[in-house]
Amino acid sequence: MHISDGIIDANISIVANVVSVGLIYVSGKNTSVQEIPKMGMMGAALFIASLIHFPMAGTSVHLGLFGIAGIILGKRAFPAVFTAVLFQSLIFQHGGLFSVGINSLNMGAGAFAAWMAWRMKILPDPVRAVLAGLLGVLIPVLLMSVEFQLSGYGRGILYLFSVYLVVAVIEGAISFSAVRFMQKVKPELLT
Repeated sequence: MHISDGIIDANISIVANVVSVGLIYVSGKNTSVQEIPKMGMMGAALFIASLIHFPMAGTSVHLGLFGIAGIILGKRAFPAVFTAVLFQSLIFQHGGLFSVGINSLNMGAGAFAAWMAWRMKILPDPVRAVLAGLLGVLIPVLLMSVEFQLSGYGRGILYLFSVYLVVAVIEGAISFSAVRFMQKVKPELLT
C-alpha cells in the first residue's frame, strides 16, 4: 500500500507533505509523558507488521494494524504512523521520502477512521473492534485509489481494492482478537 516516489503527481505529494507536518503538530500537541511509550510501542508494531509480506492475487500484501493503532492511540496515532512510514522509507525503501506525506495521510486516515469507529459506544465492543480493523485498511486503499485516479492511472487500481478487501477482513479479525486480549489483560489501554 506504500506509494513510491514519482508515481503520484508531484503537486499532490507536496501538499500531502505539508498537511502531514501540520497533522503531526495538531495530533501530537499536548501529548502527556505517559502517552509517549504507548505511541512508541505502537509505532514499532506498525513498522514490524509491514515487514511480513504475504503473496496474494499476484501481488504481496502486509498487515497495517491501523485499526489497532486507532483504538489504542486515538488521535495520537498519526505521529506513530508517520514515524513508522518514515523509517520504512529510509531503511527498506517502502514508498519513498517524497511520498512519506501521502503514505502517512492514507494510513493515518485509516487509524483515524478506526478511532472514530471505536468511539461509537452504541455498538458492542466486538463489532466496534472488527469495524475499526476493516476501516483501518479500507480507508487507506480507497484514498490510494482516488490518488491514482487523480494522477491519471487507469481503472486497474480498483483491482487492488478487491485484494485489500481480504486483508481488511483479516485485520478485522486481528483487531477483534487484540481487543478481547487487552480487555482481559490491560483494559486501560482501550480507554
